[in-house]
Amino acid sequence: MSHDNVDIQKIAHLARLELTPEEREKLGPQFQKIVEYIDHLGTLNTENVEPTSHVLPLQNVLREDEVVARFPEADYLRLAPRAAKGHYEVPKIIS
Repeated sequence: MSHDNVDIQKIAHLARLELTPEEREKLGPQFQKIVEYIDHLGTLNTENVEPTSHVLPLQNVLREDEVVARFPEADYLRLAPRAAKGHYEVPKIIS
């Protein structure tokens, strides 16, 4: 696919950019090179490349569950501004 002239206005609109005429003039050649590079990527042979959704092959990167000492629940309730029957009391926000 050949792009003789990149539509800078269209690219700017898609990228939600407001460009001045000077910026359009300056960015035109740069956009042209970017589009040519993307076209080049489309020509590469990726037949033996496994599809991936991440750059690094990470799976299930989770820490082990460990039981650790913590404050007794009664201490947390004691520190709350209001508590009753083992629960925190908060102002009613839905009627």
